[in-house]
Amino acid sequence: MAGPRLIGNCFLAGLLFSHGLAITLPVLTLTAVVGEIFVHELEQEGFKDAFPSTMDDKDLPPEVPITFHANLLHHPDLPRWLRYTQRTPYEMGYLYGSATSDDVGVEIIEVMAYNRYTYETVRQTMIINILSSPDGEMPYQADFLVKNWDVEEMLPIDAQELFQQAVDSMWEQEGLTVVNITSALDRGGRVPLPIENRKEGVYIKVGSKDPFTECLMEAKSPSNLVRCKLEQQPVISCYDSFSPRFQVDWCNLTLTGPTTKNITVPIYGDGILEEGSEFNPPDNVSDREFFSDFLLTFLLPFLLGLLLALILAYIMCCRREGVDKRDMKTSDIQMVHHHTIHDNTEELRQMAGSRDVPRPLSTLPMFNVRTGERTNPMQSSRYDSAQVPLILAQQ
Repeated sequence: MAGPRLIGNCFLAGLLFSHGLAITLPVLTLTAVVGEIFVHELEQEGFKDAFPSTMDDKDLPPEVPITFHANLLHHPDLPRWLRYTQRTPYEMGYLYGSATSDDVGVEIIEVMAYNRYTYETVRQTMIINILSSPDGEMPYQADFLVKNWDVEEMLPIDAQELFQQAVDSMWEQEGLTVVNITSALDRGGRVPLPIENRKEGVYIKVGSKDPFTECLMEAKSPSNLVRCKLEQQPVISCYDSFSPRFQVDWCNLTLTGPTTKNITVPIYGDGILEEGSEFNPPDNVSDREFFSDFLLTFLLPFLLGLLLALILAYIMCCRREGVDKRDMKTSDIQMVHHHTIHDNTEELRQMAGSRDVPRPLSTLPMFNVRTGERTNPMQSSRYDSAQVPLILAQQ
């Protein structure tokens, strides 16, 4: 019974899967601007209504777990500038990222929604038009690490505006742009322990055309850099602009931009080689001798092992000597004890053999193998009948 039932379940799942592939939502056309964060919310309600089981089956719970899979059309993964995140199957999914000038053009993204109860699928195609920024790239960019937020909490537009207002009060200007939002886990962070409602952390990069303020430059002062090495938070005047809603790690603040007030701000790259580029090693490199390294790593341990082997052979072979006088005395005493015990045993045997006592019945022979003579152990009437051997008593 288990075999046909299993085959029937697999056939039903295959029908549902093939039927789910045929369901396609209308094509979406989206726009992404270079130098600005792009966020698209994958709302479950729009995909939930497309599943046939949600309308036919009334036994399903009101909240249906839905997971998404997004990829570039005819490719297994997303473009390198675009990311996808979803905390649980009951929450909203997000497509987010920041395109660069090399990504200008049109990219087609395919999103598959999976119903975790019925295994039905719904497909939707998204056409993303990537445009260049009309204002150009922001020359001054500040990358903040917010420790008490997760990336999916910062992606909604309301949360971005709330953080941007805090930066506006500190930067003292308008027109700030959120350039990029990245999870701290994607930047080498650790997964927090599931205690005390700890968060993973999120990096928020904000860009502007105006130079950095004195408050931001204070975070990179020599005194504050020393405090960061001592694992202490820097002392800055605009700390209250973010607290207590946003806990910013000022030691991980990154400032990118041109020279400002005789203070050169380092420009950090993304760590990814450009397409078509390759690593060219230097040509003029002096030759290096590795003979000393060979002697240190191979010959030295070999000589040390050989020395230990010689010492062990000398101890085992050359240090075997005769027994000294003290050992001789001990052995003589042991031999005397042995002979004394042996002589006493022989004397006891002789004394026991000269006694006029009848031999035990168990020692009397009943049959002589050599002569064939049978001997009755009960020749004398003085023996008790209870001592008759069991074999004779059965005859």
